[in-house]
Amino acid sequence: MKDSISVVKTGITEALPLAIAIGAYGLSYGVLANQAHLTLTSTVAMSLLVFSGSVQLVTVAMLVGGATVPSIFLTTLLLNLRNLLYGAALAEGLSSVKRKWRWVLSFGVSDESFVLASTRFKKYGPNPVYFGTVIATFYIAWILSSYIGAFIGGQFNPIKWGLDLAFPVTFAALIIPSLKGRPIIATALMAATIVCGLEYFFPGNEFTIIIAGIASPLVGLYLGRRNKNA
Repeated sequence: MKDSISVVKTGITEALPLAIAIGAYGLSYGVLANQAHLTLTSTVAMSLLVFSGSVQLVTVAMLVGGATVPSIFLTTLLLNLRNLLYGAALAEGLSSVKRKWRWVLSFGVSDESFVLASTRFKKYGPNPVYFGTVIATFYIAWILSSYIGAFIGGQFNPIKWGLDLAFPVTFAALIIPSLKGRPIIATALMAATIVCGLEYFFPGNEFTIIIAGIASPLVGLYLGRRNKNA
């Protein structure tokens, strides 16, 4: 019991700095959803049921642009394909958890929770309690910030305060310490090259991130297999 309490405290402590950044991102989502004429209930319900910042912001933007439901569904599906890779990487460490709880934990798989969990699992071994604590911390931060953003609505401009940078800056801070080994570094460089190239020739292309996310890992996989065979 004491060990579990200690793990929960550790999870909250390590998740809080990122939860603040997630809150800033959620605030932006709430404001933009309000400006897109979504109701307070709809805005918060999407956060409760979807719990994905990138998907929710893209959905709001596409709704404003008059996109059809099938196109929104396809785009958000492609955006979240990376979570399949995250889940596969975490599956072995969470295999001892009962199936019903695995379903609950899978709902909270995200960029931030994956990085924190995988880093801790490598150091101390798999720990579902830690992973669940991190997810709960992020989830609460996201719901509350979404509500606040939607409530204040047009009275607040997230871009003016630079909150639109909260997510990319946070994610970069998470990723940089993990850039070790040729396959991982090559993947990051390829992703940067693809994004810069596409933004130069096709600025504002909504498929830039999707293309980079699918293509760049192939370079890392190739180098990883070549190193094993060497």
